[in-house]
Amino acid sequence: MAYQLTGLPADMALKKLREGNERYLGAETGSGNISPAIRKDTCENGQHPFAILVTCSDSRVIPESIFSAGIGELFVIRVAGNVIDDHQLGSIEYAVEHLGCCLVVVMGHTHCGAVDAAIHHDPSGYIKYITDEIKAAIGEETDDFRACCLNVEHSIALIENNLDIRAMEKEGLKVVGAIYHIEDGRVEFLD
Repeated sequence: MAYQLTGLPADMALKKLREGNERYLGAETGSGNISPAIRKDTCENGQHPFAILVTCSDSRVIPESIFSAGIGELFVIRVAGNVIDDHQLGSIEYAVEHLGCCLVVVMGHTHCGAVDAAIHHDPSGYIKYITDEIKAAIGEETDDFRACCLNVEHSIALIENNLDIRAMEKEGLKVVGAIYHIEDGRVEFLD
C-alpha cells in the first residue's frame, strides 16, 4: 500500500517539537492556540496534526503544554506506561494513513508509576496487563530511568514490527523515542 504522508516532514515536525519544549521550559501558562477561531477552523476543515505522540496517562504529562501546541497540532494517544497494543497501533495507523502524519514519538517520563509498579510490585487486575508488558520491556532492570528508556524502546519496536513501517518510512515516516523529565519539564529525545 502506498502511503500519502502529506503532513509536515518528520525532521521539521521534530524540530517544531524541540522548539515548543524550549518555550515550555520557561512558561508560566500554556502557549498553544486554543482560540475560538482555531476551534471553528478545525471543526470545518478537520485536523492536521504535525506529529503523533504516544505517551503515558500520568496527569503530570500534558503533551500539548510540553510542546507548546494548540488544538489540532498533536495526535495524542495516552495509556498508562505508554505501552502499545492493537488499539494504539490502530490509532497510529489511522493518523498516518488518514491524517498524513510523518512523525511518531513514543514518550515515556521520569518517575513513572507504571514503570515503578513493574519494578517493585506485582499488581493484580487489569493493571497487570500494563505491568506485564513493561516487565517484558525492561527485563531485570531496576534503575527507574533506564527502565523508562527500555520501555520506550520496546514500544517503538512493537510499532515497527506490527505496522508496515518500512513502506511508511520510504514515504517519510519517522518513529522516535523521548523521555519527559517531570522534575524540570525537559524532553530528551532518544534519537
